[in-house]
Amino acid sequence: MTANVEVDPPTAPTSAPSSALTHLESADGRSFVARGPAGERPLPGDYLELEGEDGILAFVEEVAGEASGSGFAATGTLVHVGGGSGGSGRATDSPWHDVPVRPTRPDTVQRLLSGADPVLHLGHLAGQDSVGVALVPNRLNRHTFWCGQSGSGKTYALGVLLERILLTTRLPMVVFDPNSDFVRLHEQAVQADAADAEQAQALRDREVVVLRPDDEENPLRVRFTELTSRAKAAVLRLDPVIDRAEYNALLRLFGGDFQTVDAGQIVPYMRSLGDPDAEALAQRLENLGLTEWTRTWAFGATAVTEVIARRPAATVVDLGGYDRHEEQLTVALAVLDDLWARRAERRPLLIVVDEAHNLCPPDPETPLGVAVRDRLIQIAAEGRKYGLWLLLSTQRPSKVHPGIVSQCDNLTLMRMNSRDDLDQLASVFGFVPRGLLAQAARFRQGEALLAGGFVPMPSVVQVRGRITPQGGTDVPVPMP
Repeated sequence: MTANVEVDPPTAPTSAPSSALTHLESADGRSFVARGPAGERPLPGDYLELEGEDGILAFVEEVAGEASGSGFAATGTLVHVGGGSGGSGRATDSPWHDVPVRPTRPDTVQRLLSGADPVLHLGHLAGQDSVGVALVPNRLNRHTFWCGQSGSGKTYALGVLLERILLTTRLPMVVFDPNSDFVRLHEQAVQADAADAEQAQALRDREVVVLRPDDEENPLRVRFTELTSRAKAAVLRLDPVIDRAEYNALLRLFGGDFQTVDAGQIVPYMRSLGDPDAEALAQRLENLGLTEWTRTWAFGATAVTEVIARRPAATVVDLGGYDRHEEQLTVALAVLDDLWARRAERRPLLIVVDEAHNLCPPDPETPLGVAVRDRLIQIAAEGRKYGLWLLLSTQRPSKVHPGIVSQCDNLTLMRMNSRDDLDQLASVFGFVPRGLLAQAARFRQGEALLAGGFVPMPSVVQVRGRITPQGGTDVPVPMP
């Protein structure tokens, strides 16, 4: 049973130090309880400064009223502020008794969250424009869950993260893009200042390949003959027991000389064999309309798996260019199966799945959907040790298979009104302070809660602007 999450107002800026009226106790030097009068009540996400202890801060996670109603009790974690390079760690194992604390200065929080390189910043702390929140690139080797309801700025913010990864790491990525939102990741937006222009040039120096079904220069294609047996059967809706004759024909025919048959001649070739099971298989191909998927099959073009295998900085797979969901699933399965087959190479890759509920819902309706979902579950469970790391983006956590969400160690949460969804996130992501999760219902557009190893501390952030243009935007209301 998950606990109910109470909604608190958004975190306000911490003020300059005032008279110390709040006192802190810590039995283990790691967690703390701070008590004080109601007028000094902090909010989840605030930092308190210990009097006389430079470099140690108290991060507030939960705040409750005292039984008397005249004060508050705040709980949280003691953290150590590094010397200018950002980062956090356990402050000390020594107990603290009756230590006066007060709201800390923004410059102290900046040392904790900002890091040494402003290019790493995903944005600034909500309410504190001077405090940047930095990406921790070497902790992207964990799966990441990215969610927010429609209109929260989720896709725009994801584009910001992808830009930061391209600028600050050499981690290649493949982006499954069902709505054509990232097809302009290789383009430059209008620049506002010299710093953005310099970063835009750095982005142009990275190889970003955008594959689209209708692009003659960079077409998005897969080879049916190179799909795994299970993938071929899923595309053909074949069950190994119910359709055992056709399934067996599939195993026998798609090998050896068949690999050299031109894709456009597959059906005539099967009929020429004089095999009744091959004839039945040819009929199935035609009945399902697979011979009409001319924008899916490679024929003589380069397959998407070959492009990804050479590891460009980013490969955007524009699934939104297909008319049929089955074509999207087929391309995704071809890519995921190929990555899994090559896993022993241990070549790092970030697999970004936007609108992840399209590829890994809890209960897919077709064999093809089941095959894609199961491969993603396998990558979520076992892929990390091979350098295959997932970044899953969706509007609601309940729309993604729980076996995948539970494997994620990083979380980005944008505005979320559903109490059930917030309860689910609180249950799955136990490392995220409940008090911060509760604020999500009141986030403004572009505000996000970032938590996990890829940021120094759990933080509510106003996401920075993008350098590249967003591919998809909302349709405006016609006005006179």
